[in-house]
Amino acid sequence: MHSLVAYAAEEGAPNPLIPAWYDIIWSAVCFAIILIVVWKVALPKMKVMLDKRAEAIEGNIAKADEAQRKAEAALEEYTAQLAEARKEAGEIRDAAREDGKKIVAEAKDAATTEAARVTASAHSQIEAERQSALVSLRSEVGTLALDLAGGVIGETLSDDAKAKGVVDRFLADLEKAK
Repeated sequence: MHSLVAYAAEEGAPNPLIPAWYDIIWSAVCFAIILIVVWKVALPKMKVMLDKRAEAIEGNIAKADEAQRKAEAALEEYTAQLAEARKEAGEIRDAAREDGKKIVAEAKDAATTEAARVTASAHSQIEAERQSALVSLRSEVGTLALDLAGGVIGETLSDDAKAKGVVDRFLADLEKAK
């Protein structure tokens, strides 16, 4: 291999690494045409496309930021409404407890009043029945006492004033005996 390299160097053969001058010129012309086409056509279109994309991305970021702000505002409003609702529920609960206590107190008062009325009515009815029984008992005891006294004395005690005095005296003696 070493001899092949030495041979190529001695003979004056062209260097295989350096192209011919006509290849360099045509390559430069093609490169210039491609460079001009890319510079004048592709780069402006690409720039327009990249600008649109950047605007769309910036618009989406702005929309996302706005949506984030709206979501945060909605969350704060929801939290405030929830706190207000809890406060209202507590107030309603407290009011219901107070109303319940008032209703129970009113029911107790009404029951106490009704019980007092029933008790008073019962006492007055008992007293009326007692008086009625006492009057009935007096008349019956009086009649029995008069009949008994008449049987013992042997006379009929038909005089009402006299009979009434005897009955009253007899009942007074009975009450003293108790």
